Amino acid sequence: MKRIAIQGMPGSFHDIAAHQYFEGEQIQLICCDTFEEVFENINKDPTVIGISAIENTIAGSLLHNYELLRDSGTTVVGEHKLHISHCICCLNDDSWDTITEVHSHPVALMQCRKFLARHSSLKMVEDDDTAGSARNISENNSHGVAAICSAAAAEMYGLKILEDHIEDNKHNFTRFLITCNPGKADFMRSLEESNKASLVFSLPHEEGSLSQVLSILSFYKINMTKIQSLPIIGHEWEYLFYVDVTYGSLTRYRQSIDAITPLTKELKILGEYKDGKQCE
Repeated sequence: MKRIAIQGMPGSFHDIAAHQYFEGEQIQLICCDTFEEVFENINKDPTVIGISAIENTIAGSLLHNYELLRDSGTTVVGEHKLHISHCICCLNDDSWDTITEVHSHPVALMQCRKFLARHSSLKMVEDDDTAGSARNISENNSHGVAAICSAAAAEMYGLKILEDHIEDNKHNFTRFLITCNPGKADFMRSLEESNKASLVFSLPHEEGSLSQVLSILSFYKINMTKIQSLPIIGHEWEYLFYVDVTYGSLTRYRQSIDAITPLTKELKILGEYKDGKQCE
């Protein structure tokens, strides 16, 4: 049985992503209040696997999670892209006429802004977790309160769905990274089957330093799918670059890493893994 640390409660999107990624396998969830706790669990017990959201097609990157990943010393061994669909739900004896508040994670509320604008009488209350909002309504028998969460969470906590698919943009996907202790990585993925890598590095404060790196990656036919810069605290106008690349040849990819290493500072490979497919 795999032990999976996630941020959130049963019924959360992290829970759904974990069960989809490890479909057909027995898993035990370790539910954490924060992403810090996810990585702490991996570091305390090297058998634990972590799943953490890293970016959303609407809300963008979860910048703090990049820092946690880099500092944790864990390795990325996979990714999962989950279609995010929200519903609004409440106790069975409540209705549109009786609810006055809607609770959810701030990102979920943001992703349903147009829907909520049509129900402007509802007071929006931010919570730590979408599924946690549903669970609190159920456990506390909170009349007059609705939650925005997954339909799976609404069903899990016995709530009535007032309306489903209320997200503003139907092309709403979240990308999750699967991480583990480096000593466990070879058991979690086949390096020969990998076609994607996540890197982080800084660059000398010199003109054209980034373009040189990008030119070398292009020369080796390495496709850069994402670049995210974060400031280095205490070093004004210096940045860490988090880069995702895909490749068709492991040999060419390794050659490209050898070629860019002298041009970078503190280059670190966060993980090499197989590109994840989008799941509904």
